[in-house]
Amino acid sequence: MKKYVLDSYALIAYAEGEKGADEVAELLKDSLSGKAEIFLCVINWGEMYYIALREGGKERAELYKNTFARYPISIIDAGKELTLQAAQFKAAHKMSYADAFAAALAKIKKATLVTGDKEFKSMDREIKISWI
Repeated sequence: MKKYVLDSYALIAYAEGEKGADEVAELLKDSLSGKAEIFLCVINWGEMYYIALREGGKERAELYKNTFARYPISIIDAGKELTLQAAQFKAAHKMSYADAFAAALAKIKKATLVTGDKEFKSMDREIKISWI
């Protein structure tokens, strides 16, 4: 089974019907049929929520949260191993701390990171990335 990690970029793209939404929709469809396993770090889940809250208010943030709750997405807590890997990525690459968690989760789960965020460009030798 293929494994994927979504970052907040991918979540927002899907929720708002932006560029890359179709690719994310296919992955979500594959997860429902058991063809793919999808992971999301709790840090990136919170990032998606705060972006929606800031840009569209509580109603939009709750809508996005409830939309993604309908899919078999494993939300992974930021334990010590994940946090240490994220810290190493943050120290070595120019990226946000939240993005470092998505990259760390992809590495630990041996999964493909799904994103359109250019901050991950420097990571393409360390993790597999599917650009949307």
